[in-house]
Amino acid sequence: MTARFARLPSPPYYAVIFSSQRNGEDDPGYGRAAQRMVELAAQQPGFLGVESVRGDDGFGITVSYWADEAAIAAWKRQAEHAATRAYGREHWYDHFELRVAKVERAYGSKSRA
Repeated sequence: MTARFARLPSPPYYAVIFSSQRNGEDDPGYGRAAQRMVELAAQQPGFLGVESVRGDDGFGITVSYWADEAAIAAWKRQAEHAATRAYGREHWYDHFELRVAKVERAYGSKSRA
């Protein structure tokens, strides 16, 4: 999981929101595969960043940010990513949802501590 905010350009850009519930099986390959997908995505044209969290109950949300819809479509077609998605559907998740949104505005604030 990522431990910081993605450094992103000014909008517009796209967010791919992957919400998932792990099936509870302790598969050590999951963490390695998740890290590999982040590394692989970062090599793709149009990739802007990623933020990811997972709770102790197995529910997680990963948001990847992309320059445009063509970059998202190319990532979906990337062979290793496609194989990992198929494996995940069979072995890692009880349920997942994927949503794609166009980010029109972005706001933020940092703690002054």
